[in-house]
Amino acid sequence: MSALVEIRDVRKRFQKTPVLDGITLEIRAGDRIAMLGPNGAGKTTLVRSILGFYHLDGGSIRVLGKDPVRQRVEVLASVAFIPQLPPPVKLSIRELLQYVERSSGVPAAAVAAEAGRMDLDLESHASKAFFKLSGGMKQKLLIAIALARRSRLFVFDEPTASLDPKARELFYRLLSELDYDYSAIYVTHRLEELEGLVNRKVYMELGKVVEDEPLTA
Repeated sequence: MSALVEIRDVRKRFQKTPVLDGITLEIRAGDRIAMLGPNGAGKTTLVRSILGFYHLDGGSIRVLGKDPVRQRVEVLASVAFIPQLPPPVKLSIRELLQYVERSSGVPAAAVAAEAGRMDLDLESHASKAFFKLSGGMKQKLLIAIALARRSRLFVFDEPTASLDPKARELFYRLLSELDYDYSAIYVTHRLEELEGLVNRKVYMELGKVVEDEPLTA
């Protein structure tokens, strides 16, 4: 089976400090990966490299056969990303939904429906600027957008960091109810919360993958 993501000997430095140090990894269709490791291990840099945020210092990454830097628009059309820290978007909720609808073809109503399942009523906040929402509300909306897109690959970087326990439970329940084949990378410190949602564990340390093993149900 061909890989959705192919990572070959990837190296990345920031101010001469190696952050990714020769990583080789494949993500195949159906892989749902818990990516673990201490702070500074390179997890976020790796997932952001998959999304084309950085030019590499060595090696290569292909997402669905495409270069995530040179063909970023095509790559991002198939990938949904939820960052740990929401971006400081100044659009109102209504404007943001219109932008999502125009740029990705996902109806605003579909996003609103997913938000409702996360206990977030978008209609009552439609005129409010995204950046003025609470951290939890921002994250719920980003999750709703990602789920409404029904992407082939989800990349979640500590997606529940700003959520209270009830919202975390709702998020994981929605993922368990997805009715199509998808792949996912969860950057997390809470493997126990992902029980039943992941089938592979990748552990990183000092810019290297030091453990990569399947997880049984």
